[in-house]
Order: sequence, then structure tokens, then C-alpha cells
Amino acid sequence: MRQLLLLRHAKSSWDERELPDHERPLNPRGRRAAATMRDAMERLGLVPDLVLVSSSVRTLQTLEALEPWADTPLVDRMETLYNAPASVLLDTIHTVKETVRSLLVIAHNPGIHELAVTLVGPQALDDSYANADLRRLGDGYPSGALTEFTINGPWQGLGKGGGRLIRFLCPRDFAAEHASDP
Repeated sequence: MRQLLLLRHAKSSWDERELPDHERPLNPRGRRAAATMRDAMERLGLVPDLVLVSSSVRTLQTLEALEPWADTPLVDRMETLYNAPASVLLDTIHTVKETVRSLLVIAHNPGIHELAVTLVGPQALDDSYANADLRRLGDGYPSGALTEFTINGPWQGLGKGGGRLIRFLCPRDFAAEHASDP
């Protein structure tokens, strides 16, 4: 059994309008949200063997906010993941070595949301009334959101309906824990 974690970068800044999209950093809210997700991942024991991360500044800063790890994963910064559609994200996952048991992909919307929806499959979303996380996933994929899937079979065979959603977490789920943070 394999674990796939899909993380959308945290909230980015639009303060410097002249910056190219690829160079936009996280804003203060995004930095807090990424730290919140680090805490949640640590509590849940979500430590990947491998991280595939888009080359954008905001995805790299999101990754930095997740550190330090209990066990430092291998990290592969990939230009092809920048604003990649779900098909490119999935093709990239297909190239992961079978020795990797836990994979974290840090990328962008709409691709990351489309991939998560593809992995749960249309039948699961149709039956989402029974599962709050599926309902929320169907509604969107906010900045800083994380999905955890279990995957049966090899990475190369992953496709539509091939993931079992374990949890869908958003930074706002933990807002009460960090209400006093500056």
C-alpha cells in the first residue's frame, strides 16, 4: 500500500504586481497556513519519502515551511509541475520509483484539484453525501489544502478512481488552534 499526499501551495502575495506569476512569494497568511499544515502533518505522522515540487517561489516556500521533517525526504524540484494540469501531474507520478512508499506533490490549482477528483473517481463524488471530506473536495481545493490517499498497486498504474481518500485538510480547519498567532 502506498500513500499519496497532494498539497496546494499556501496563499501567495499579489503585493508586487510587476512580478511574474512564477516569482510570487507567499503572503503572511500563506506562511502561517503552511506552518499550520506542517503541524497537522507532523501530528498525523505524514512524512513522505519523496517530494515532487513545482519550481515556483510560492510552492518552494510552502515546502520550506514544512521543514524540518522527522525523516528528511528526497526533494525533486520540477519545472514541469508549474501550473501543470492533472494529466501532467499524473504522468509525473507514473515515473516515481516503486521503492517510494509515500509521495508528496506540491503544486497548483486547478491541476491539483482535478487530480484529486480524478483519483477518487466520479462514483465516489456522486456518493459524497456520506463523506464530509469527499463533499468538501468536490467543492474546491483552497490554498494550503492537503489530501491524503492510499494507493493500491504501482505508481505507474495509478488512474481514475485509483485512490482512496483518507482525509482532506485545509488550513482553516485548524484556525482555532492558531487564533492567537500574530
